[in-house]
Amino acid sequence: MANFPVVHAVTDSATVVHEDFLARAVGVMRALGPRGALHLRSSRASGRRLHDLATTLATYQKGTGCWLIVNDRVDVAAAVGARGVQLASHSLSIADARKAAPGLPVGASVHSVEEAVEAEAAGASWCVAGTVFETPSHAGKPRAHAEFIAQVVTAVRIPVIAIGGIRPEDVPTLKRAGAYGVATIRGAGWERGPVVSAGVDNLLETRLPLATEAGFFETVTRYISAYDSDSGSGRNDHPDGERSLPGTGAQ
Repeated sequence: MANFPVVHAVTDSATVVHEDFLARAVGVMRALGPRGALHLRSSRASGRRLHDLATTLATYQKGTGCWLIVNDRVDVAAAVGARGVQLASHSLSIADARKAAPGLPVGASVHSVEEAVEAEAAGASWCVAGTVFETPSHAGKPRAHAEFIAQVVTAVRIPVIAIGGIRPEDVPTLKRAGAYGVATIRGAGWERGPVVSAGVDNLLETRLPLATEAGFFETVTRYISAYDSDSGSGRNDHPDGERSLPGTGAQ
């Protein structure tokens, strides 16, 4: 496997059914490049539409370097040549996914240290852990915070990707907790047009409104900048070629 991405842009179900979704998704893949991954996820799209979207997006992996990771649908991920599949609690088990697609890297969504340990033992190549901060879709529910990420990182050797209400300014704290990288849904600006304008960016409101800086074609590039600007913050802060691979520990 090539170096695992540090910024993961996760689609929301509503956006995937829009006619302009592909243009948005390709823009995000180009913006992230080899530092990022696009997670194609939707509970609203039909199997045919999901396959068609994944087929198109898979063709951009080589040119952009950005990974395509299909959520839940092992069959679609394997059929289109995605770089991986992300499994949730309702998905196939990791063991069954590996049997169905032996060469396909598998990630697991976890909400406890125990789940992370079990996922690694079952053969997961990485885990997405959260929810770290409060999000509009999970308002009022207890959050895990950076301490949870630190606990998961201590318990497993596979890369840990933090998710849930994460803003770019949260990245240094999560890196210091040992997170290999971060994932974002709203931070990718899925409902935004292809050009970002200056002013208040309510679509990035994961906890508080965030001012949009001019000059970013895709808002998700802020996460790359935040990751790179926090030099010396932790064990994962290495040049691309020196980062640990999934399954070898993020040290």
